[in-house]
Amino acid sequence: MRAGGDRDGQPGGAAAMTRHPRKDGIDPVARSRSRRRALQAVYAMQMAGTGVKDVIAQFAHEQAHEVADLAYFEDLVRGVGKHHGELDASLQPFLDRTVEEVDQIERAMLRIAAYELQHRLDVPYRVIIDEAVKAVKRFGSEHGHTYVNGVLDKAAADWRALEVQGTRA
Repeated sequence: MRAGGDRDGQPGGAAAMTRHPRKDGIDPVARSRSRRRALQAVYAMQMAGTGVKDVIAQFAHEQAHEVADLAYFEDLVRGVGKHHGELDASLQPFLDRTVEEVDQIERAMLRIAAYELQHRLDVPYRVIIDEAVKAVKRFGSEHGHTYVNGVLDKAAADWRALEVQGTRA
């Protein structure tokens, strides 16, 4: 996985120049970067057994040089660290294999998205799924994004049934 920078490798990249924070103060570009950094952090936790505090400190230092929502990044990493057992159990019915058999990148992203779907009700489910798919396209296996999309579509239909039904009506 590449660390830091945008697709062009520059801190902030072209997207930083065209950012449009919403009226509620949320910057979608910064949130997107936070999710990508959280994916890298959760992946590092899974692979090396790094603790939440250590991985946050490491990535927070790197994020200081990027335009990102540090508080959101920390919430995602802490949330996955704290609830990973519950997240895995809640994802299991939507998987065709055990959580441990899911590719490391896809597993990390599924945990992050599951945390958001269950604990960040302020974020629309479509945003969560879209961001998860984009991140896995960038960092995951060739077809990993289709697997993540399918799992999260089913999970969102169950966990956020009213929201999903409202958008389909």
